[in-house]
Amino acid sequence: MQTNLVQQFAKTQEGQEAEAILRACVHCGFCTATCPTYQELHDERDGPRGRIYLMKMFLEGAEITEKTREHLDRCLTCRSCETTCPSGVQYGRLVDISRGLIEKQLPRKPIDRWLRWGLARVLPRRRLFGSLLRIGQLFRPLLPNSLRRKVPPKKQASPWPKVSHQRKVLALAGCVQPSATPNTNAAAARVLDKLGITMVEAPQAGCCGAVNYHLSEHEQALAYMRRNIDAWWPAIEAGAEAIIMTASGCGAMVQDYGHLLKDDPAYAERAKKVSELCTDLGAFLLQQDLEKLHLKQNPGKVAFHCPCTLQHAMQQSGVVEQVLTRAGIDLAETRDKHLCCGSAGTYSVLQPKLSQRLLEKKLDALMVGQPDRIVTANIGCQMHLESQAEVPVQHWIELLDTHK
Repeated sequence: MQTNLVQQFAKTQEGQEAEAILRACVHCGFCTATCPTYQELHDERDGPRGRIYLMKMFLEGAEITEKTREHLDRCLTCRSCETTCPSGVQYGRLVDISRGLIEKQLPRKPIDRWLRWGLARVLPRRRLFGSLLRIGQLFRPLLPNSLRRKVPPKKQASPWPKVSHQRKVLALAGCVQPSATPNTNAAAARVLDKLGITMVEAPQAGCCGAVNYHLSEHEQALAYMRRNIDAWWPAIEAGAEAIIMTASGCGAMVQDYGHLLKDDPAYAERAKKVSELCTDLGAFLLQQDLEKLHLKQNPGKVAFHCPCTLQHAMQQSGVVEQVLTRAGIDLAETRDKHLCCGSAGTYSVLQPKLSQRLLEKKLDALMVGQPDRIVTANIGCQMHLESQAEVPVQHWIELLDTHK
């Protein structure tokens, strides 16, 4: 693709990165076949190829309009198009860059601005979100059904192993997961303990930065990334062999720390190391001796939902399924595995109608094999699926955890 960026962008590092991505696109349109919003809306501007043209026009000086931003806002950033693209177009980076630049040039309506500001202030703050969630859970029985489904029921935290092993890995508690699904990391810690590995959380580490970054608050997101690197670094220097991600949305962000902080002289090298150590829990377990894990209960037939961040961003499609199969789990048939469930971070709040349409289709696809439960690998997907599913929804690691 030929490009002619205006000087305003052509002289910046972000502009040059965006131009390189644009030039990789050959207009083939393969991406439209796997784009959830294009399949749903049948509008070229709501598919990757059309959005690429919209971003190209903006970067070349065309007037940006609310209509253009509407089509970009509808993008889930699921990155299914990247998996399909034969030219290796880094669409996710292009849309993050373009959204950030557009946000500076075209102010949003006050109500939209306040909603996004609120999401960026509440979700990344673990204690604040936890307090608000507890209030919602307290009044959950009194809420109308449509709202009650959106508030996850209260879940009890379970104990972590007390034994310390020589092999150690780091884990990220994150922002939403500790209060919404407190058993996830505890279950992972117990499973790893049976394999002779100690999993620890760095108390000062928090939100991975994804919420703010995808809401175009790039500087705040980078600040969260630097804080996490500082929190993890003593354990890394002490020999931690990996940073285990139990939420693939966080994993997709942390694996990009090295790229996003490459021009920061104080953090570039450490960020690169963190990204190299970042690995999804499934990929880590696949390299271990799973014979040591013995299931005490049969969970029945299980449908696995592979989050977009796991299969498209982290390129780990099929990995968790291998772990579950080796552990003796009976996996149910599913279809349209590449399509997003509609959670996509804050998307379910900012684009509720389209998100619900995608959720209904995803649940239909997950239930074709009549499973007894649904498991997934990301907190956002778990809560979104749980809000409408007729069977239990949980993190897949809980199936391998024998704690009762």
